[in-house]
Amino acid sequence: MKEKKSICVFCGSSGRVDEAYRQAATQFGTLVGENGFDLVYGGGHVGLMGITADAALAAGASVLGVIPKFLQEYEVGHDGLNELIVTDNMHDRKRIMYERSDAFVILPGGLGTMDETFEVVTWTQLGLSAKPVVVANINGFWDPLIALVDHLVETGFARDENRSILQIADSVENVFPMIAAAPVSHGKVDSKWV
Repeated sequence: MKEKKSICVFCGSSGRVDEAYRQAATQFGTLVGENGFDLVYGGGHVGLMGITADAALAAGASVLGVIPKFLQEYEVGHDGLNELIVTDNMHDRKRIMYERSDAFVILPGGLGTMDETFEVVTWTQLGLSAKPVVVANINGFWDPLIALVDHLVETGFARDENRSILQIADSVENVFPMIAAAPVSHGKVDSKWV
């Protein structure tokens, strides 16, 4: 497995969130730069997205933002990045973020964060990706999601081996060792239907 160089973060664009999540975004962005990684993210200058990008930039990381044209106005495209790509649509945004990243970290966020996360998880389940996906479960934020994934396994809609696609870190500091060591295995794709 090649050394991880670019980390894509999926996180919220809302700024109306608990201070603990804002602090986690600052800490994560800082650690991205301090650990020699580059950051890939959704390109906004607001909410946890902007906080993460600003912290990564301040810590010396190269930061790539990818934002669709129609969201640029709402998310206030970040004009201080090393690179900002403006796409025609959400699909191109997610494709570029995936192509330019070696691993994915999930900070607290909303429906868009969940959409991005599940797309990458599904690609891994189907054998289309082998990039680590680490959920930063800050203050138990993602506990309901983890319970839902466990429920999918328990009821037979997902395989037991698919549960391990989501690596769960209980703190921002624990994300980085998990990225380095994350065993990415989707099992046998056809086993889902057998």
